Amino acid sequence: MFVKPAPDRTVRWPASLRLLSEQGAEVPSTAFWLRALARGDVQKVSPAVQATATAQSAAIEPKGTAA
Repeated sequence: MFVKPAPDRTVRWPASLRLLSEQGAEVPSTAFWLRALARGDVQKVSPAVQATATAQSAAIEPKGTAA
């Protein structure tokens, strides 16, 4: 599931203790994250669609040919 911290909250990953990014992250549906969701520490959200110019140009750009 994809979650982000609720406003004015910080949440740490249980194993590494690093902070969950304000943009959110894909997390496993474990008891830890389900409890954080139930407490209101995190919000379940849809991941932001990030279309990068490089991905778009790579799809359009023709492959080079051998001379």
